[in-house]
Amino acid sequence: MGRGGGGGCTPRPPIHQQPPERRVVTVVFLGLLLDLLAFTLLLPLLPGLLESHDRAHDPLYGSWQGGVNWFATAIGMPVEKRYNSVLFGGLIGSAFSVLQFLCAPLTGATSDCLGRRPVMLLCLMGVATSYAVWATSRSFAAFLASRLIGGISKGNVSLSTAIVADLGSPLARSQGMAVIGVAFSLGFTLGPMLGASLPLEMAPWFALLFAASDLLFIFCFLPETLPLEKRAPSVSLGFRDLQSCPHRRRVSPRGSVISGPVPTGQGKMFFFIGLTMATIQGAYARRIHPGGEVAAVKRALLLLVPAFLLIGWSHSLPMLGLGLLLYSFAAAIVVPCLSSVVAGYGSPGQKGTVMGTLRSLGALARAAGPLVAASGEGAGGRGRLGAGHLLSPPQCQPPRSLGDAAISPQCTGWLGPRPASPRGPGSFCSPSSSCRS
Repeated sequence: MGRGGGGGCTPRPPIHQQPPERRVVTVVFLGLLLDLLAFTLLLPLLPGLLESHDRAHDPLYGSWQGGVNWFATAIGMPVEKRYNSVLFGGLIGSAFSVLQFLCAPLTGATSDCLGRRPVMLLCLMGVATSYAVWATSRSFAAFLASRLIGGISKGNVSLSTAIVADLGSPLARSQGMAVIGVAFSLGFTLGPMLGASLPLEMAPWFALLFAASDLLFIFCFLPETLPLEKRAPSVSLGFRDLQSCPHRRRVSPRGSVISGPVPTGQGKMFFFIGLTMATIQGAYARRIHPGGEVAAVKRALLLLVPAFLLIGWSHSLPMLGLGLLLYSFAAAIVVPCLSSVVAGYGSPGQKGTVMGTLRSLGALARAAGPLVAASGEGAGGRGRLGAGHLLSPPQCQPPRSLGDAAISPQCTGWLGPRPASPRGPGSFCSPSSSCRS
């Protein structure tokens, strides 16, 4: 309270206290790690799961298998069990990612309007429900239903990046995105190893345990990072501003092929990739200063060309290990750095929409990637598709500055000219404008 000239008391306006940045990053890291442990348990078990439904003569599985056989014949793949299992797994992974592609922007926009915490809790409830459906039934229909519910609810990953994007300083955002990358690396290291050691019937119950623990942890410890005065007035506002923005991103189709590690059931490979990525992200990626992310991404993308060539043509374990090492280094740098750059775009009430759109593009890449890779496996193009696509000529000019760089989850396209000034409150502004938080 302060004294006025007449001796009366003049009330001060309320001050919103932002939660400590370190606490927010720690909670996001642990919550995301629990979620990824539950998700990656499935990766080494998928081939065995499909075989169990095949042996049980599940009618729905049989009809899907007939469709897979038809598709394999249509694209010239041999109709053999070892090829069809790869294609079947790719189709299931693609369907899951398509749902993420459709739902992630809507989830982010909803969090811009209602707040991060309630939408995060709603997503985690959906994730836990998906594992409960899988655990309580052994039919192929129940498994597909669990994947459907999980894909719709998987917006918690984009919400995690939106929460980090709410942090006040660019350095905190950059380090927070790197910590999210470490959570991914650890999740893809420990989850598949744990899944490979579990009986098939126990895996969904462990996944449900991790998901329920994540829900309880977030409920108890995650603070709200988007204050009421900074929220969007409606869910549709962010989408409308993104569509009308004159410098919106132009996304290169390269992102549709480079889709991240494909589940192969090899626990040692996942362990090597995850451990390498966690080491690089903890020791190097989080130390990249704000403004240097795009240059780091360009260097990392160059490593993907020899990485894919080495993986595709490897005939020995050392050659495969070198390819995986190069891939792991690039993957450890690209996504955290691009997320850090994109986090600087938009007003505070648009961060969820922006980060949801970024994750949605990544999901689109993961939807197309397994289909392309599975088709190439049968056609003898193993490993060469990604390298050849990266070697193709760029479709636009390189950026003149950081503000001109457009970001997609696994590639760099380019923005048009930056606006000279912000377009006003609620507009989708470039990092150089005054609405960058």
